[in-house]
Amino acid sequence: MAALGWLTPRRRSATARSVLAGEASAEAARKSVPGSVPEPVSEEEPDFPVLGDDKAAAFFDLDNTVMQGAALFHFGRGLYKRKFFETRELARFAWQQAWFRLAGVEDPEHMQDARDSALSIVKGHRVSELMSIGEEIYDEYMAERIWPGTRALAQAHLDAGQKVWLVTAAPVEIAQVIARRLGLTGALGTVAESVDGVYTGKLVGEPLHGPAKAEAVRALATAEGLDLNRCAAYSDSHNDIPMLSLVGHPYAINPDTKLRKHARDLDWRLRDYRTGRKAAKVGIPAAAGVGAVAGGTAAAIAISRRRR
Repeated sequence: MAALGWLTPRRRSATARSVLAGEASAEAARKSVPGSVPEPVSEEEPDFPVLGDDKAAAFFDLDNTVMQGAALFHFGRGLYKRKFFETRELARFAWQQAWFRLAGVEDPEHMQDARDSALSIVKGHRVSELMSIGEEIYDEYMAERIWPGTRALAQAHLDAGQKVWLVTAAPVEIAQVIARRLGLTGALGTVAESVDGVYTGKLVGEPLHGPAKAEAVRALATAEGLDLNRCAAYSDSHNDIPMLSLVGHPYAINPDTKLRKHARDLDWRLRDYRTGRKAAKVGIPAAAGVGAVAGGTAAAIAISRRRR
């Protein structure tokens, strides 16, 4: 019955380890952005406009929201290609990825198993080495798996002068590579412990999943002087309801069944790029809607040209 664990609703609150994971991820994210320093919060904040509101930001889940499949599994494929581990471990990565794509949701046991495997694989390697390899793996396995519609929504926030962050359970170094390649502000991700630039095989806190994501967003918003009521968050998974509930503008993107129902019950905005059809309720701001069409078309043309 363990394999069907994702069918059972899980209600978890933030634990001390979740808070630690969230704060560690927020600190790592801010360190990766050149010139990022705390700014005082104005006592008189302007009304919420999409355009030019520097107290608003957008937070995007990565797996199946921005990118098809799970970043950690694609990263595993790239490491196997570079002989970081054996064939039997690749088979396990392949099975987890196939299950993830078919089920369309994150199973905590599968994700934990994948993270444990990744930690054991990178132990003893330098952080700089994995960052460099991550750039190559992005080009090999991830670039053409980016959802054009979601990418366009992120660009709409950037065009409005807002910061845009990825928030993911994937390793923060890989998340930062993806964010940089997409032109985003930065990324919040799971922080693996390193000493003198070498991975120890341990985590700081726990994986950035579920409540830990909300804690990371909260910590980053405090450090950046953001008003969460004016921020937006995007995700496909009911596991991210804590993060989505934290902001004033939650969006369900390619939602799983539980998130779709939750979003409809609370009148959240929905968008589904998996079939090309609009969901029952679409409430994307006008600028983002136009951007999604234009960005999606441009991205599709670019991908088509690369494949010729």
